[in-house]
Amino acid sequence: MVDHLANTEINSQRIAAVENCFGASGQPLALPGRVLLGEGILTKECRKKPKPRIFFLFNDILVYGSIIINKRKYNSQHIIPLEDVTLETLPDTLQMKNRWMIKTSKKSFVVSAASLTERKEWISHLEECIKHLLLKTGRQPCREHAAPWIPDKATDICMRCTQTKFSTLTRRHHCRKCGFVVCADCSRQRFLMPRLSPKPLRVCNLCYRQLLAEKKKEAEAERRQTEPIRSAIQGYEPSSGDDSDKSDDEKAEQWPADTEFYTSQVSWSSFHS
Repeated sequence: MVDHLANTEINSQRIAAVENCFGASGQPLALPGRVLLGEGILTKECRKKPKPRIFFLFNDILVYGSIIINKRKYNSQHIIPLEDVTLETLPDTLQMKNRWMIKTSKKSFVVSAASLTERKEWISHLEECIKHLLLKTGRQPCREHAAPWIPDKATDICMRCTQTKFSTLTRRHHCRKCGFVVCADCSRQRFLMPRLSPKPLRVCNLCYRQLLAEKKKEAEAERRQTEPIRSAIQGYEPSSGDDSDKSDDEKAEQWPADTEFYTSQVSWSSFHS
């Protein structure tokens, strides 16, 4: 179906309509071979509270944004390459049902559908697109994912020291490594995680120690790998370049006879049913 629709006028018109809804704030979405498969409104668990978001599923990307006027105007466009996506079904809570997590290397978050059937359809279509895309590109599924942020209202106290109570004056912070809600004293450190950002990010004290230990371990492993090469270079004595007066037969006698030199990864709506 994707190949059949890739270069059709109706597909081009639908992609153009999505671009127009995002306006100048969005990125161009039309690419050769890209097909818009469906759209729907899902509830996204945000830091402050759950909020409705519009989602568009293409054969290679997932696009979502904030709803200003449904079917007419959206903003805060986010584009997620499907080859970076892993899905995880989650149990219901008192506040939200039909939940699942969209996990990527840069950002992971929880969404919920209006019904169980809608969730099954979303997950089925997403998994099918991801499978075909990975087969096409030859890539392995993503193994490392960013931790989802725990919502602010999930706790009234710091999840690390369990002593500090949050208030209007005592702000909540999120560790970018584990996603926990922590106080300022428990998250004073920053650490460079290139997979998430080119700038050092706030992390809690526990994750900071773990990241430092991992970095030290990696540096030690790298040192061990390069040490034999350095030793060989330091122990190497270059020849003078002058020929010796000894004959080749005399040189050969200096080597023992047994010396070895060489060893032998709104509900779902499908446009085409």
